Amino acid sequence: MAADSDPESDVFEITDFTTASEWERFVSRVEEVLNDWKLIGNAAGRLPPKKGVYTSGTWEEKTQDIHFADFKFCITHHYLKQACEDHDEKEEREEDAFPLAMQDLLCMNNDFPARAHCLVRWYGLREFVVIVPGTNCEAIISESKCSLLLSSISISLANSGCQVPIFVQIQQKWRRMYAGECQGPGVRTDFEMVHLRKVPNQYNHLSGLLDIFKSKMSGNLSPLPPINIAIRFTYILQDWQQYSWPQQPPDFDTLLGGEVGGVEFGKLPFGACEEPISELHLATTWPQLTEGIVVDNDVYSDLDPLQAPHWSVRVRAAENPQCLLGDILSEFFKLCSRNESTEEVLGRRLAEEDGKENSDISTALSKLTEPAATVPISKLSVSNMVHSARKHIRRHRHINESPLNTSILNSVLLYLFPDAAVEKSSENRKTIAAQFNAFGKAEQDNSCDDNLFLQLKSAPTDSLTYRLALCVCLVNYNYGGLRAVAHLWQEFVLELRYRFENNYLIYGLPGGPPDLRCCLLHQKIQMLNCCIERRRLRDEARKAQDGYRERKVSTGRQSVQTTPESSAGIPSVSPSTREVSPGKSWDSWSDSEEEFFECLSDQGEMEAPNPGREKDSIKNKAEGRLHPHNNLTLLNSSEPLYIPVTQEPAPMTEDLLEEQSEVLAKLGTTAEGSHLRARMQSACLLSDMESFKAANPGCVLEDFVRWYSPRDYVLEEAVGDEGNPVKGQLSSRMKIPGNMWVEAWETARVIPAHRQRRLFDDTKEAEKVLHYLAVQKPADLTRHLLPCVLHAAILKLKEEESVEDIPAVKRNIKQAACQASKLLYPPIQDYKKIEDFINQLMAMETFITQARSLKTKFAVCEGEKGEGAEELQKFVSSLLEETEVVVIGAGQGPAGSIIHRLFVSAQRAAHLTQLEEDLSPDRKLTGGSHKVSDFPPPAGREVLVRTCVPRPAPYSKALPQRLFCVMMREEFRLAGAFSSDTSFF
Repeated sequence: MAADSDPESDVFEITDFTTASEWERFVSRVEEVLNDWKLIGNAAGRLPPKKGVYTSGTWEEKTQDIHFADFKFCITHHYLKQACEDHDEKEEREEDAFPLAMQDLLCMNNDFPARAHCLVRWYGLREFVVIVPGTNCEAIISESKCSLLLSSISISLANSGCQVPIFVQIQQKWRRMYAGECQGPGVRTDFEMVHLRKVPNQYNHLSGLLDIFKSKMSGNLSPLPPINIAIRFTYILQDWQQYSWPQQPPDFDTLLGGEVGGVEFGKLPFGACEEPISELHLATTWPQLTEGIVVDNDVYSDLDPLQAPHWSVRVRAAENPQCLLGDILSEFFKLCSRNESTEEVLGRRLAEEDGKENSDISTALSKLTEPAATVPISKLSVSNMVHSARKHIRRHRHINESPLNTSILNSVLLYLFPDAAVEKSSENRKTIAAQFNAFGKAEQDNSCDDNLFLQLKSAPTDSLTYRLALCVCLVNYNYGGLRAVAHLWQEFVLELRYRFENNYLIYGLPGGPPDLRCCLLHQKIQMLNCCIERRRLRDEARKAQDGYRERKVSTGRQSVQTTPESSAGIPSVSPSTREVSPGKSWDSWSDSEEEFFECLSDQGEMEAPNPGREKDSIKNKAEGRLHPHNNLTLLNSSEPLYIPVTQEPAPMTEDLLEEQSEVLAKLGTTAEGSHLRARMQSACLLSDMESFKAANPGCVLEDFVRWYSPRDYVLEEAVGDEGNPVKGQLSSRMKIPGNMWVEAWETARVIPAHRQRRLFDDTKEAEKVLHYLAVQKPADLTRHLLPCVLHAAILKLKEEESVEDIPAVKRNIKQAACQASKLLYPPIQDYKKIEDFINQLMAMETFITQARSLKTKFAVCEGEKGEGAEELQKFVSSLLEETEVVVIGAGQGPAGSIIHRLFVSAQRAAHLTQLEEDLSPDRKLTGGSHKVSDFPPPAGREVLVRTCVPRPAPYSKALPQRLFCVMMREEFRLAGAFSSDTSFF
């Protein structure tokens, strides 16, 4: 009783049936999505799709996520985007017109689209909605869940008035099973599907499939209206034994002839190492047949592929075929991620022994400062010059232990430095290198690929840097990988040092300062070559001056011996006087020969007897004159204004310019910092002022400005008498207090250029370059040469594409060049994008090899002309660019005959029989067991059956009915769309 009197026992659970359930929320959410996508209403007024638009048109989709309780679904709207067409006559849409999907069921313009969603192929729809389980959700397998989803769809369609069919994916995803529904005014279409692993024997032919289709009509009409039939058989060709892959073999005569370096190392390999076309699919189609026209049962078949009125072909490319250019680029790019130094790669023992040989620092310094001795002609052989770096390796390591084979190394070095093979005098060798450098510069200006190497910041194709990139790439791929690259780089640096020490110009580089448009490594080698040029000019000036001194001494002795009585009247020149004229040591002379001869002419004037010597004292003091400047005279005298011989500015590479900019920027914006910055930047200005003062004694700052910066000398209108020069004054910026030009002019001494301190110390700069090159790791070298390698790869693709003439590849190459110019702009950081770019180049190489393979198989020759050859050329080009290509003339056309022959050859090879004579075009298949059929069994058979009959009762509306069947070796699928009348049933 106590329990009964408890007030809590009177409370009971109340179920509120007005609250929406999870199922109702799901239905409401589907309706909401359909409204958001504006799929409500009738769209029956649209025109039927054009022929082939399902393949060539643009398909778009919209996706949203919806939930049924905790289960996630993804709803997607697929539709064909069609351009809006204006019609003069507006068609009024009937309220009871069939939905658009029902009209598409009977449309014959796109029966077997080459590229489309599977539901588009099975049902011919241009617009539909699909609901599939979420990514990590289990499949809808149970029958109750499938029925619940289908009922939800049916209610959503009825409530919203949507006439777009909605499908639900059921069973496992790999089975591609769908069930759906479409509703219209008084009509409904149910989309059903059957999927089996094997084809039932009774349905393995057309007659059995027609029995299924007729049974679905419920036997309401007898006889049934005409049934439209479309059939497609697909045959696959996989055997290419009779047609070898056209990859060019290596030239063994060249390999054995000892010219590998000159021929092979200058070219990147190209082409596939395996067949790039794995399969050829031939689809034979019989469109718009009727039941009585064709017979296909378990006993006999009229479906002969040679008699099919419509043929279409598609090719299937091999997945990731091994291509030579792509492999060599990938292996080269992998070096960028290696961190080992050259010392670690080649071994510390070798580096230590090399260090012992060069441990005497005093000897090294004296070798750098002392003038280079003349090299005997006997030592100018190939072994002494090109392979000097290899000799010390032989002393410490066995030849078989060398990372790079000796013969390969010789070939590479001879390819990089072909002037080393000229065993002539040193002067002839230097002349040959200088002539090549001048020729290379002219060729660089006229080359059609200038824009490309400038875009990529690479190097000219005839330069040493470009050839080095090719050699490093090939050595890494073929001759030892990382260790071989490190070995080659060490030999290359030693060769550059040898050339610097012996004043040999570097072969394959244009003269002049470093080209900042090229990669940094190219600039460094150009800087070294510039140092060698300056050093050679200085040595030549020394030799010329030594010869002049000897001639002067011998001439003086002869004059003393022949006319001793006249010596009192001629001022003698002491040895000290002759030594003063040249100035400092010859190592500090300028590199220009004109400066040297200018000095000698002045010296001759001082030593020659001249009665009016005192009148010309000013002229005798002048040194380093080049020529008068535009008939101008000095402001304070009537002497002509001479242009002085000046020092050339110091060449710089881009990294030195960046360092200089950073140093100047760190000085700040204070007055002291700005003053110091100006002084640092005025070294060349000070040198020019000193040269100007030496060439124009008695000059003033205004004279210098008139030559150096004419805009800063403002002329007055008044003209003096007797033709005196027009008067003027310095510009306002030159009159600013503390102006650097005024300060530099006051500090400048009267020193000609050949006596000044050199602005460019070639020995010091050359040692900097050689040290920079020596400490580069293989990975650093790879990064430096990456623009050159990609440049070479693009040029190789251009060369191969020009042979095959593929417009799509030509466009892709242009786009790749533009993309590479952005990726390779220093500093290179985004290596992931560069890897993607290399993959694009590999894809283009694969595409070209596929085109070459197809042209070989279809016997397309470049020189042939005629209607048949042009048709084959167009056919092969279309195979690469389009998903599926129609064969003109089917089996009787030029392309069809070749395809037929390919299948016959494969069949004979498969059955181990001899290849018979070429078959006539009208040959038919025979059923004899002793004959081999021309075609293999079809890999896939597709049958499309459709008609328009009333369902479910004879008095119902005549509605479209469709059945699509797919028969393969391990798959049997029936996709049916059966419409019924919901008003009169």
